[in-house]
Amino acid sequence: MPSRREFLSTGVTAAAGVAMAPGLIRRGAARPGVPHGTASGDVSGDRAIVWSCTDRPARMLVEWSTTESFQRVQRMRGPTATAATGFTARADLTGLPPGQRIFYRVQFEDLADSRSLSDAAAGTLLASPTSARDVTFLWSADTVGQGWGINLEWGGLRIYDTMRRARPDFFIHTGDTIYADAPVPSEIPLPDGTIWRNLTTPSKSKVAETLDEFRGNYTYNLLDAPLRRFNAEVPQLVLWDDHEVKNNWYPGMSLAGDDRYREKDARVLAANGRRAFLEYSPIRLGAGPMPPIFRACRYGPRLDVFAIDLRSYRGRNSANRQPVAGVDTVHAGARQLAWLKQALRSSEATWKVIASDLPIGLVVRDGAAAYEAVANANAGAPAGRELEIAELLGFMQQERIRNVVWLTGDVHYAAAHHYDPQRARFTRFDPFWEFVAGPLHAGTGDAVELDGTFGPEQRFSAAPRGLDRPVGPAAGLQFFGQVRISASTGVMSVSLHKLSGESLYAVDLEPQH
Repeated sequence: MPSRREFLSTGVTAAAGVAMAPGLIRRGAARPGVPHGTASGDVSGDRAIVWSCTDRPARMLVEWSTTESFQRVQRMRGPTATAATGFTARADLTGLPPGQRIFYRVQFEDLADSRSLSDAAAGTLLASPTSARDVTFLWSADTVGQGWGINLEWGGLRIYDTMRRARPDFFIHTGDTIYADAPVPSEIPLPDGTIWRNLTTPSKSKVAETLDEFRGNYTYNLLDAPLRRFNAEVPQLVLWDDHEVKNNWYPGMSLAGDDRYREKDARVLAANGRRAFLEYSPIRLGAGPMPPIFRACRYGPRLDVFAIDLRSYRGRNSANRQPVAGVDTVHAGARQLAWLKQALRSSEATWKVIASDLPIGLVVRDGAAAYEAVANANAGAPAGRELEIAELLGFMQQERIRNVVWLTGDVHYAAAHHYDPQRARFTRFDPFWEFVAGPLHAGTGDAVELDGTFGPEQRFSAAPRGLDRPVGPAAGLQFFGQVRISASTGVMSVSLHKLSGESLYAVDLEPQH
């Protein structure tokens, strides 16, 4: 059997052939089109991002109101969408009334004819509160992975409809928003003898190398009706992981042994992948040519979310057992780690959620002799990338930063882990929880081992046992997590759910003072 990472990176062998998807570009049409709907994200304080995409050079126009009838309307002339942005655009709405339901609609004005306007793409979001109220949000990872694409006969990316029906305030996507390295075949045989039939496009028929091919991975996902409905109704906080570029990607990785790639410079792939990710995600962009992906969203007095990036600044994947810090132990990096410490220290929220693309204690390997995530399967004193985690945990104990919960994905199953210094080799930290969820629509993986350095105990795992072949979405083993924070008690209730919405595990966490 292949290893879990080989299974998750290689995908499914299936019959060749590419069936073309419906045309996406309407350049000959009389008015601009809005082929991919709209989305919102990075709701924080009195602000929110609204995103959309058109099919030609056009200016984004946004209207928003606190009533669905748009009786009292705020209007905003947004930026221009051009070929340089993949015809995407975003507007940063400000001055939103706290805790209010916001209704918005986006149109595009043709740059060549201001009288030519697109149809309106409508959406809604819930503004961040300033007073305590109940908060509900979801998280998960891994969309359209290992060859499992949009099967219209099956209902598309069905888990997005399941999550939408839960009516969360927002959603955290902890990475692998696309699988740029995993082409989608037209057909995949299933164990019961039936055929999984994928919608296919040219961009998903090969690994992504050019900027347009990376963009095509995002527009492929947006062909799905459940995902577009979800985007229009649920604001998001989006991270990235490795598959936005290539499996187990790190700066400077070699492509010499992968014959699928004609482009052998990983820096080119990374630049194209990062640019497409930022273009197609409802992210509030910072300044500079390489705006950071790590950021904080403040969601009322009960919750701050800190989205971190364990991909952009890391050293190479190695044996991960260096006893002292060096170039190969870097994971978050000094700049991001300093930002996170300061942000946690200044937070006045009851709960501090760290949203991470990679787990802390699960052993995620990259081949036989290297490691992809934090843990190194040694269960000894912190070494390698564990040194940064030890530094952060020690800082939080020293500064008396309480009620920190980690939410993550990557491993393609759902799990709950409790960390305690009484079980650990490194002991200078306060107990905390880490919850794992995913995949959203991808292959489901075997469980992996826990490393004992920080004293994790597995309280729950939804990983199937004894897989002898890849398990796709039709098996129903797709997972997401839900968090509810009570305004009155401050209790955080965390639950893990499967594709049907059924709750598999739940725990209530009391806030510590």
